[in-house]
Amino acid sequence: MLSKTFQQLEQYLQQQVIGQPDMVQQLLIALLADGHILVEGPPGLAKTRAVKTLAECIEGDFHRIQFTPDLLPADLTGTDIFRSETGEFVFQPGPIFNALLLADEINRAPAKVQAAMLEAMAEKQITAGRNTYPLPELFLVMATQNPIEQEGTYPLPEAQLDRFLLQLNVDYPNADSELAILRLNRGEALEPSQEQPEAVHLSQRDIFSARKEVLQIHMAESVEQYIIRLVMATREPQRYSDALASWLQMGVSPRATLALDRCARAFAWLQGRDFVTPEDVQKMAYPVLRHRLLLSYEAQAEGIAPDQIIHSLIEQVTSA
Repeated sequence: MLSKTFQQLEQYLQQQVIGQPDMVQQLLIALLADGHILVEGPPGLAKTRAVKTLAECIEGDFHRIQFTPDLLPADLTGTDIFRSETGEFVFQPGPIFNALLLADEINRAPAKVQAAMLEAMAEKQITAGRNTYPLPELFLVMATQNPIEQEGTYPLPEAQLDRFLLQLNVDYPNADSELAILRLNRGEALEPSQEQPEAVHLSQRDIFSARKEVLQIHMAESVEQYIIRLVMATREPQRYSDALASWLQMGVSPRATLALDRCARAFAWLQGRDFVTPEDVQKMAYPVLRHRLLLSYEAQAEGIAPDQIIHSLIEQVTSA
């Protein structure tokens, strides 16, 4: 079964990306749910390694782009090149034309580059000059942000944040994982070809078939209604508590509803089940909602984090 193959892939990735099980799992969920993932965390936490290792296991090309303040849209999308021998302009595709794209420090690029990224993520196409070009059918963006260094950054607009299926916050590994990372790195440097676990390989057809299986996972009407109640609670928080009402300036869009549905199904499928439980929805509520909630000034002044609000929502919105 494909679900077992993906479970084997998850195990392999966790052997290669030590101490970040949530990042590995959410990356696979984004792949299964046909969405993009935003990762926020300090440098050096194997974000590039995770995407690169995944790219080695699936049929598709990988490219990493370092976003900088002087980046131009053409550096991302490509541009028309004049061929003197033919007297014609020929489009030269840019690095965005890859199956897996790592957008490193995405918030360092100016608005025009963000607009090009927004079109690519939302429409799976780019526009260069007067022409529009489709992106590969398998297209996944993993973007990173550094939460510490904010000098010279451009905050992502709400419309672009909403296009990310998931936002994951990664932190430093524990002491045991740090020791395992040390030994893995030393072993790869000394004997790079020996004692490596066998990689799992997936074709694009396998991925598209897995996506269809995920969509066919059974979700009871009560679970669907639970998703709706969670989403509506972000728009009408005063019905639940004064604290929620004071913390939320604006609720989430219907994209959050669709994302909760797809991600809860993908999570259940990865666990080897053919049905979705309310616990699956609660598990995925954090990465699906945390970047979509617009916090009020009061919440920011009190230091209230989005995860605290989501935890309060889960506590107050009944699943039955």
